[in-house]
Amino acid sequence: MRIYLDEDLSSDLLIRLLQKAGHDVERPASVGMLGRSDPVQLTTAIRDDRVSLTANYDDYDELHQLIAEAQGLHPGILVVRREHDSTRNLTSKGIVTAIRKLEAANVPIANEYIVLNHWR
Repeated sequence: MRIYLDEDLSSDLLIRLLQKAGHDVERPASVGMLGRSDPVQLTTAIRDDRVSLTANYDDYDELHQLIAEAQGLHPGILVVRREHDSTRNLTSKGIVTAIRKLEAANVPIANEYIVLNHWR
């Protein structure tokens, strides 16, 4: 999977684990987009035909809805929700596992907003 990793999840560990699992990962810092707004980040992912991976679930949900209302297309948005109980948050390894399970189930990703926490 071609993934655009949002700044809020852009850790070296997650990048290494995703790459080890066979994913092509790009992050804002590597394409001169560090500190840019969520709409600009999502536009970059769409332009580069990459699935967005983010923890900004409210902002990206709103962006997904706007794209759907405009009958636009995007490669997909994968979201990691932060839990009230931080011990239940997905770790980097958990994120990679959830993506693997999602892919194994052949769930369509394009034009979808998918919460990875449901794929633990």
